[in-house]
Amino acid sequence: MTLLRKSLLALLISGVVATPALAGHHNEAKPAGTIVDVAAGNADFETLVAAVKAAGLVETLSGEGPFTVFAPTDDAFAKLPAGTLEDLLKPENKDKLVAILTYHVVAGKVKAADVVKLDTATTVNGQAADITVEGSTVKVDNATVTATDIAASNGVIHVIDTVILPD
Repeated sequence: MTLLRKSLLALLISGVVATPALAGHHNEAKPAGTIVDVAAGNADFETLVAAVKAAGLVETLSGEGPFTVFAPTDDAFAKLPAGTLEDLLKPENKDKLVAILTYHVVAGKVKAADVVKLDTATTVNGQAADITVEGSTVKVDNATVTATDIAASNGVIHVIDTVILPD
């Protein structure tokens, strides 16, 4: 393992990259419920939770898992072109919304220490997302990981700053 990756790993494990709103949630001793519960309990994920509900994925993401979710914040959804989110939330676009949301989910529990060792991650929708490490920055496709290892009873959440889109 290179010095850069060891340094990044230490940084990620220490929680230095955690946002203040999520700091302290990376302690695995007492997960705060399922992935859906954790997201619903954080004001930064209101749009994500609404999208998960519109896509009919609440039951799935509340299931046994384990799952790893690269969770876009409300600010990430706000970066989408005007009208995109509103269109995706329409019932007639449910399949497209499901495809996008499942592109943010990886089967299994992939902690930050493991993410930095990967070049790609196969998502639940079947496509692979690219993972790159640039200096102290970890990216999933074009999204920067801003917080890691937020524990849930059925997996782990890594926060990203951009909605990633499948091909």
